[in-house]
Amino acid sequence: MNGQDRAFLTGLFEAVVMAADPRNALATNLPEPPRGRTVVIGAGKGAAQLAAAFETLWRGPFEGVVVTRYGYGCPTRQIKVIEASHPVPDAAGLAASASLFDAVSGLTSDDLVVVLVCGGGSALLPCPAGGLTLEDEIALNRALLASGAPISVMNAIRKQVSGIKGGRLALACHPARVVTLVVSDVPGDDPAQVASGPTVPDATTRAAARAMALHWRVDLPPRVATWLEGDDGLAPDPADPRFAANEVKVIASARLSLESAAARAEGQGVPAVILSDAIEGEARDVGRVHAAIAREVAQRDRPFAKPVVILSGGETTVTLRGAGRGGRNSEFLLALALAAEDVPFAALAADTDGIDGSEVNAGAFATGATASRLRAIGLDPAQLLAGNDSYTAFAALTDLFVPGPTGTNVNDFRAILLR
Repeated sequence: MNGQDRAFLTGLFEAVVMAADPRNALATNLPEPPRGRTVVIGAGKGAAQLAAAFETLWRGPFEGVVVTRYGYGCPTRQIKVIEASHPVPDAAGLAASASLFDAVSGLTSDDLVVVLVCGGGSALLPCPAGGLTLEDEIALNRALLASGAPISVMNAIRKQVSGIKGGRLALACHPARVVTLVVSDVPGDDPAQVASGPTVPDATTRAAARAMALHWRVDLPPRVATWLEGDDGLAPDPADPRFAANEVKVIASARLSLESAAARAEGQGVPAVILSDAIEGEARDVGRVHAAIAREVAQRDRPFAKPVVILSGGETTVTLRGAGRGGRNSEFLLALALAAEDVPFAALAADTDGIDGSEVNAGAFATGATASRLRAIGLDPAQLLAGNDSYTAFAALTDLFVPGPTGTNVNDFRAILLR
């Protein structure tokens, strides 16, 4: 990929992240200060940055605690930042959940709880229900991550085995008013799905969660499967009057960020089209579909005429078939590069939080020459894709995209440029 195309695509990613900047997102969405105390709690890979932004904007006293991923913290003056493991929970996350409950205990109707939620909170807030253990929740997370199930299914199941998700944390805040400010990383921007909705209940039943696990062939740990068959610790009902005075706002999302990227591209003379901000499915399948569109544009100027940059967002999934390294964005790109070999495109796919799966990169760059370049250095791109080893592919080509933690999370960003 030439330097001009790489710089152009990187600029689009920067526009996406800037549109979801915590300070900008919070500035026009903060509630009025209460008569009583203001307590700030939160969770997610951008929670520390949201907390720091809150501190610069809030007028009045406050206190609080948020939890974020290891290495994602930032300096704060008053709000305590706890770091824990993601995507698989650990004991630090368990302690963080307890800290959030402690922060909201003993509140009154004069008090206000501001909840700062963004993607990643599901893993960062383990809180096993009933007689389940942290090990059970870890085993469940591993099973969900390996299943290829969409994020909505993962979260529906997680809520049924948690003591904090699915609105349970909001109930612990009662009778204080709860205002939840959400940076959405889920297709459709349903706030109940972000971080499994610790303060936002939904109507999904335990029976529905069992059906989802069966449909997606989730290998449920035995103790979790037994728990899901019972009727203890059911998720809160959204009609519960204790939720009535609460407020929920989506303050940043993939839609808004994609629109910002489109504006940046058009400002540089490249027309942009947004396919969707809510694309789900197997990453390699989504890559092949995007490849077909890119080939049609390159050969026939339809459904879009060149030059054009094709944008999309959402959250794909990866069903583990091999023991390779990589995340959903690099797997998308490797499938795209194979299916659109020799098509003159340049592409970037990256997770807007700065991490694709569990590796150090957010994603990677690819072109129509990516597959042939891999073969030229003795690597088989089809074999790498079959083994979920996309990280190895792009690392070998020095085409990894490594922006570092961004402080926000509005799902995946994909851009395919055809000049």
